[in-house]
Amino acid sequence: MQSPVLVLKDSLTRESGSKVHHANIQASKAVADIIRTTLGPRSMLKMLLDASGGIVVTNDGNAILRELDIAHPAAKSMIELSRTQDEEVGDGTTSVIVLAGEMLHVAEAFIDKKYHPTVICRAYVKALEDALAVLDKISMSIDVNDRSMMLGLVKSCIGTKFTSQFGDLIADLALDATTTVGVDLGQGIKEVDIKKYIKVEKIPGGQLEDSKVLKGVMFNKDVVVPGKMKRKIINPRVILLDCPLEYKKGENQTNAELVREEDWAVLLKMEEEYIENLCVQILKFKPDLVITEKGLSDLACHYFSKAGVSAIRRLRKTDNNRIAKACGAVIVNRPDELQESDVGTGAGLFEVKKIGDEFFAYIVDCKDPKACTVLLRGASKDLLNEVERNLQDAMSVARNILKHPKLVPGGGATELTVSATLKQKSSSVEGIEKWPYEAAAVAFEAIPRTLAQNCGVNVIRTMTALQGKHANGENAWTGIDGNSGEIADMKELKIWDAYNVKAQTFKTAIEAACMLLRIDDIVSGIKKRQAPGSSQPSKPTIETGDDADNEQMIPE
Repeated sequence: MQSPVLVLKDSLTRESGSKVHHANIQASKAVADIIRTTLGPRSMLKMLLDASGGIVVTNDGNAILRELDIAHPAAKSMIELSRTQDEEVGDGTTSVIVLAGEMLHVAEAFIDKKYHPTVICRAYVKALEDALAVLDKISMSIDVNDRSMMLGLVKSCIGTKFTSQFGDLIADLALDATTTVGVDLGQGIKEVDIKKYIKVEKIPGGQLEDSKVLKGVMFNKDVVVPGKMKRKIINPRVILLDCPLEYKKGENQTNAELVREEDWAVLLKMEEEYIENLCVQILKFKPDLVITEKGLSDLACHYFSKAGVSAIRRLRKTDNNRIAKACGAVIVNRPDELQESDVGTGAGLFEVKKIGDEFFAYIVDCKDPKACTVLLRGASKDLLNEVERNLQDAMSVARNILKHPKLVPGGGATELTVSATLKQKSSSVEGIEKWPYEAAAVAFEAIPRTLAQNCGVNVIRTMTALQGKHANGENAWTGIDGNSGEIADMKELKIWDAYNVKAQTFKTAIEAACMLLRIDDIVSGIKKRQAPGSSQPSKPTIETGDDADNEQMIPE
């Protein structure tokens, strides 16, 4: 009798074969079930307690999954899905997971029947290509400048969110903000940089209805000397600097030995003259407002306030960039390089207002601002956070439409059409791939089915009625009205989705399902290799408060 051969170390566990497939599918289904109830307008909210005891109340698929700590590797990769979806298109985070979970669920039957995973994957990829073709066929173009269409679109995308009860408010904010910062790159391409040029400023207090998009920027700063400097300037000339307006200190400690007492006076005089020169150079351009990212010395303040110029110091770089975009100024690095063209004259009003107990400086009424601030007011922190998340989604949708002005029907109608068309096509698929292909077609129905479930209507009847309507791929616009669960025409209800959100959802979901199906081995318990020569610490090191950032805790 041969002695058994050990290949893997004892500490490693290895699972392989169909066991792994089942585990992966179970895990993915579990993740999908967590957020299945958050799809659609009648969705439930999830409340998550994070480590520091803060509360997150949301129904944004990505926000929920981001907070979860998950052990199973397959479930982790499902969470990545919703993150990529959020970064790519900003909407459809929940549908991606539900769809991917369903795709894996229908694959389970085939794995039980000993189908090879690659066969299933091939069928899925084919189904994906056909699904995208169907999307192209039923999508309709839209005029970006038609505001009511755009509003309807953004509204239907955030109709599933908590803020839908405030009507057009969020949709309006999102549209205003994105159209403000949109830049034409020529050739009909629009670039909308939400992250850089749209700042969302959340200030608790007031009502949600007070939220607005400023035609300019605001930031949490006051002028340097509140008593002497003007707090309200109409049509200000703005100069933005990113250099300190104080005497430049030596790089490292400088010791100067002075023999005579008069030399000390000379030194001080030199410092004063240096600052005076700086200020004179700036004041040559007759600015009304000087903003710098660095420090501003008392002396410089004195010169500025004497000249009647307001100054703001230590501003964040990102805020400074936004101001530059809004009022047309150029950020200057050295005062002696100032030119007339660097002075921003686009702003209509500079004003410092007190909100609550903090001062906020507004630079508003700009002529053609390319950056803006969205001011959100609301009753509580949690509410504001949720509104901000919804606003992010709404702005992403608006951005998507500006980039690709094409629409597909919402309310599960797209998925039903895709499903019906794929079912028809499945008869022409050759060989063994036909069955998984058909199963993929059925899996697309997960979205309308979940919508129906969340409305609390009779799921089976609704689904059969819808399948009947869609049977030969016609009535592409018939779907579920997410509020009442009735079968309705999406065109009339103005329930739309952006084309690239849908396309991205399908792609991400199917590709992820294929990836997870292809895994047939999980080896866990792999230890980090120790570098030769470094012996392992014999006793376990216990972290105390003061050596928490100890080097050895961080494996390279």
